[in-house]
Amino acid sequence: MKKKFLYLILITALGMTSCSDFLDVRPVGNADESTLLDQDGINKVITGMYARLQMSEFDDYFCGTLSNYVWGDVLGGSANKGSNYADQTPFTSLETYSITADNSYLLRKWQTVYDGVYRANTLIAMADKIKDELSVLPGESKDFYTETIAQAMFIRGLWHFEAIKCYGAAVPYVGSEEYASSVSPAVSNVDGGNYIYIWDKVEADLQYAYDNLPDTWASQRGRVNKWAAAALLAKVKMYHSSPYNGKNATVNKWAEVKSLLETIMAQGKQNDGKRYKLANTYEELWVASTSDWTGESVFDIQTAISGTQTNTNALMGGPHIGMTGTLGSGGYGFYQPSYENVQSHIVDANGLPFMDGSYQNQAPLSTIAGSVISTDLTVYTDPRVDVSTGRFNVPYWDWAIPRTVDGWIREVSNGGPYLHKKYIKKRADNGSLAVSTQAGSSAKNLHLIRYADVILWYAEALIETGDWVGAREYVNQVRARAANWYLGALGSDMASTTSSYVFDDKVNGTTGANAAGNYRIGLWPESQFATKEGALDALRWERKIELAMEGHRWYDLARWGIVGPVVTNFIQYERQYLSKYAASVYLNDWVTVPIPIDEINTMQGVLVQGVNWK
Repeated sequence: MKKKFLYLILITALGMTSCSDFLDVRPVGNADESTLLDQDGINKVITGMYARLQMSEFDDYFCGTLSNYVWGDVLGGSANKGSNYADQTPFTSLETYSITADNSYLLRKWQTVYDGVYRANTLIAMADKIKDELSVLPGESKDFYTETIAQAMFIRGLWHFEAIKCYGAAVPYVGSEEYASSVSPAVSNVDGGNYIYIWDKVEADLQYAYDNLPDTWASQRGRVNKWAAAALLAKVKMYHSSPYNGKNATVNKWAEVKSLLETIMAQGKQNDGKRYKLANTYEELWVASTSDWTGESVFDIQTAISGTQTNTNALMGGPHIGMTGTLGSGGYGFYQPSYENVQSHIVDANGLPFMDGSYQNQAPLSTIAGSVISTDLTVYTDPRVDVSTGRFNVPYWDWAIPRTVDGWIREVSNGGPYLHKKYIKKRADNGSLAVSTQAGSSAKNLHLIRYADVILWYAEALIETGDWVGAREYVNQVRARAANWYLGALGSDMASTTSSYVFDDKVNGTTGANAAGNYRIGLWPESQFATKEGALDALRWERKIELAMEGHRWYDLARWGIVGPVVTNFIQYERQYLSKYAASVYLNDWVTVPIPIDEINTMQGVLVQGVNWK
């Protein structure tokens, strides 16, 4: 069957496709491939490949895109779905852990993943047709052909890794050979009754990207460089080394992970040439005017405000995560931080978390009485809470101070009393940095891998290779950065005001006045890192807080092999406040989600359900 070209080439290179069977992609508004078989055409296809990182083929911000808030945050207990109970019922089923193989979100994620793989393979095939004609790209160090293949290999590895993270490593790997065989390659995940695990093939793609991409791009700064490829390769190897539940063909590669991360930390740089470093403050990572090129952007999905665009620069969809009216544009109110997530930011007299779980025994930080939500601001919390979360009686960026449910929360009995914040713009962004008609449209990038993530990976690699004492320095680097900022109090006119709350900075031994609430943070003591178990507890907690609401939590819990007890604990806590969790149960083997039954049926025996769901 003749392979069909699937791209709708626009100036923004946003591809629109329709996807049905496994990889049977039907073109809409397609361009003839022959018109793109030159360097300019290849560049357009490259741009389209990158554009698909932001929007799935369905323009679906719930389950398809790389933000992963459905999978990482809602499944992981960091967030509730929000909106109302009846909206997006497949989503409701997932958040309450009624997980079945016929859930449409599973299918849409699968299709988005393999559509991304298809696009990378199409680019490779096109470049191969005119390999001898592709010249050196002006101003760059490597030949255009090699850089094109390396970018495609990175994207192909990235999307296959998305499949691994969700469905496990026994999923089809579609490489150039499989792509060349058919429009809809029937690639099996078993051989002679044994699962075929694709870890090594994904690592090979990313190794090629690391070996062949430039250090930086003199132009086209949104493209992936060798250091981003190295970081993703390290992440895949880290997952490959993690225990899961003993059923994902993992092996110990921690020494390789450690070595690769050391190289990244010593030499890695952004495309603007700046060496990797932590941003000066936690807040600036989430403000459009300061979030890009802080030194922390290892791999970002780039966004920009251009013309009347509202969806291509909305990290979670223009109206999806917007509030119900307060921000001026209305919205559906999805993606609310969970009670448990926010409560876990409570700290003790030393500015350290209550890792024994006793924070759950304290009164909830926020309580609901009719339409009024009250927040106890006297309780000392990690200052990062008011970047990850919008709390009532606390300034919400520069918009207003939430006080009653109206205009802020669509259904408080379903989503709870907290607001999503990281991916919402500031009011001051409207104009050159945001589209004023959409709360979620902003020029700030989506940070898929940031340097704090890399530092915490390295700490984990040190722990797993026997140096848990040395890991403390790196976990504390991230924690110390959190002491560089706290939210100040603002009056009803959003001007600075005087408050009785303080920031108790145990890191630097200072006290900040006029805070929006009581904040405190301190560094992990040596005693916490005296054993491997203690060091892992601290590392895992720091990832929970530092990366809150960034789509990582469930994936971490799954690879660590602790997702069963942790999510069960979340359910038991959250059901005290949200009745939708009353009957929820999470099984220990659910370190993956099921392969969608529609794909298994379509493949007619070639594709087999994953081991955890048979």
